[in-house]
Amino acid sequence: MTTHHKRSSPTRQASLLFLVEEDSILLAMKKRGFGVGRWNGVGGKPEVGESIEQTASRECTEEIGVTPEVSKHVATLDFFFSTTKAHYDQQVIVYLCTKWHGEPVETEEMKPQWFKISDIPYDSMWKDDRYWLPKVLADNFVDASFQFDDDDNIIDHEVVSKPPSRQ
Repeated sequence: MTTHHKRSSPTRQASLLFLVEEDSILLAMKKRGFGVGRWNGVGGKPEVGESIEQTASRECTEEIGVTPEVSKHVATLDFFFSTTKAHYDQQVIVYLCTKWHGEPVETEEMKPQWFKISDIPYDSMWKDDRYWLPKVLADNFVDASFQFDDDDNIIDHEVVSKPPSRQ
């Protein structure tokens, strides 16, 4: 059994946002680029001078034609890839959005579709999603780290889930 030592958090950040309505979640099929052929939320890398929350909002508008109005930071995920894919290492800031303007539309990059939370297609998503997304959808905050091999299989992970703070 190999022991993996947690590296420091990746310096590159990206955003990930999921629209949630009652017992449904909007996932989008990635049609090109990194993660093609997988269901995921919407998101991407920040532009110069843009906060990660602004990135989440802009990417949502660009990728599915929806402008988030109320979103909440629900997870911080560190992703580490094999040496040959180390340029994909990133820290992903995850948001859930419960109020937005517009209706989701398909674009060149993403094809959105609503799923019942009980029927999320984890087998067609990144392998890490099944470890943290249910916890987020159960109203927990998640800090997690995942290490992948060359075939995007998880070879090490740590998930810390915290119940929401009562204020």
